Amino acid sequence: MLESNFLKENNAKHMWHPMAHPADMRNNPPKMIRGAKGVEITDIDGHTTLDAVGGLWNANLGYSVDSIKQAINDQMNELPYYSAFRGTTNDKAVELSFELNDWFKPEGMTRAFFTSGGSDSVETCLRLARQYHKVRGEGERTKFISLKKGYHGTHFGGASVNGNANFRRNYEPMLAGCFQIAAPWTYRNPFGTDNAEEISNRCIAMLEDEIAFQGADTIAAMIMEPVLGAGGVIVPHKSFMPMVREVCDKHGILLIADEVITAFGRTGDVHGSRLWGVAPDMMCTAKAITNSYFPFGAAMMGEKVVDAFESNKDAVGNIGHGYTYSAHPVGCAAALATLAEIKKAKVWENAKARGIELQNGLAQLKEKHQIVGDTRGIGLMAAIELVDDRPTKTPASKPAIAAAFDAAYEAGVTIRVSGNNIILSPPLVISPEDVNRMIGALDKGLAAAASV
Repeated sequence: MLESNFLKENNAKHMWHPMAHPADMRNNPPKMIRGAKGVEITDIDGHTTLDAVGGLWNANLGYSVDSIKQAINDQMNELPYYSAFRGTTNDKAVELSFELNDWFKPEGMTRAFFTSGGSDSVETCLRLARQYHKVRGEGERTKFISLKKGYHGTHFGGASVNGNANFRRNYEPMLAGCFQIAAPWTYRNPFGTDNAEEISNRCIAMLEDEIAFQGADTIAAMIMEPVLGAGGVIVPHKSFMPMVREVCDKHGILLIADEVITAFGRTGDVHGSRLWGVAPDMMCTAKAITNSYFPFGAAMMGEKVVDAFESNKDAVGNIGHGYTYSAHPVGCAAALATLAEIKKAKVWENAKARGIELQNGLAQLKEKHQIVGDTRGIGLMAAIELVDDRPTKTPASKPAIAAAFDAAYEAGVTIRVSGNNIILSPPLVISPEDVNRMIGALDKGLAAAASV
C-alpha cells in the first residue's frame, strides 16, 4: 500500500474529477476515502463518517454485503468476461433477464437491455424510442420532452434532455429536438403558488401546450424521473406522473421513466413509478442494481415496445446499438446477488420508515435555522435548500455551503452539496440511530453555515 504522504501529495494532480473544476480540485483536494464498512466510510486519515450520500445514491445495502462480493469473485473465476453481441451470451445474463422480468411485472417491463450504468441506460431508451416509431412507420417522431431540473446523465442524448444548464452550456450545441417544461416544484416555480396539486395541473397544461406547438406526430418520448433527484429532490404531487401517462397515451408518445436513482427501494416503494401507480413504456435503471459494487445497468422495455420490435420483419427493427460490456457476466452475477439481498431485506420498507423520521428531523432543523429555506423528500432521498434570506429565497453563498459540509463531516457525517442544496441519500439499511446521527451533524453544519 502506498504511503499516505505520497497519496496526499499527488491527490488531484494527475486525474480530473467528474463534476468539478480541475483547478479547484488541485487547490482544494477532495476527501480521500480508503475504507468502508456497514454504512460508514473512512478517509485516509482514519476519520470515519456515516455515509449520508450512499456513494452516489447507489450503495443502498451499504459496504459489507459479503454475498455480492462473493458472487463477483466466483464469476471472475468462472467467466470474467464475454461478449453478448451476435451469436453469444452467458448464463448469468439469461438468469438476470428472467429475474428482472419478475421484479418489473407490475410495470409490464418484459425485456432487458443491459448497459454499464445510468447514462448508458438513458441513451439506450432515447435511441430505441426513436427506432420504435420508425419501426411503426412514424419516422418523423424524433423529439423529446423532459422536465426542467431533471437529470438524465452526461452522454450527449442524456445531457440534451437534462433540465439543468450546468450540464449543458459548456457542451452546446446539444442534440436537436429536445424541449423542457417546468418541473412540478412547490418551492420554486413560475406559477406564483405553492399548492402542489395546482402546480401539477399547470405543468400538465404546459406539456399539452408544448405538444401542440411541436406537433404530436413529431414527438418520440417524454422522459422523467418519478422523483427528481440530482435537480434537488423534487417530489411531484401524486397526480402528476399519472397525468403525464394519460397525455402521452393520448398523443402516441412513449413515456420513459428514468429510475436510475428511484428503482429498487429508495422512495419507500419498490420502484418510483410504482409509487405513483404508473406503468411506463421504458425504464432506465442502474446504481442500486449492483449496490455500486460493479458498473452495471438495464434499460427495461414494456410490451408496447417489445411487440413493435419483435413483430417487425425487416432491417428497421434491427437493434444497431450496444456496448462492449453489455450483459457483462460479472455485472449480471453482482446484480443477481444484490437483488436477492434487496428482496430478502425488503429495503423499501426501511426506507419508508426511516424517511419519515428523517423528514421530521429536517422539519425541526428548519424551525431552528433561518438559513434553511426548504426541506423536502420522500423515502431516503431528501434535500435541504439553504438561503441567505427566506422571503426572497436568495440562495446561500458558496462559502456558507462549504462550511456546512465541513462541519457535518467533522461531526461524523458525509453529506453532498449541489448548488445551494444539501442532498441526503444514505444506504437504505440505516437505523433510527443513524437518522439521529445525521440530524445531529446537520445541526452543527447549519450552525456553521449561518455563521459565515
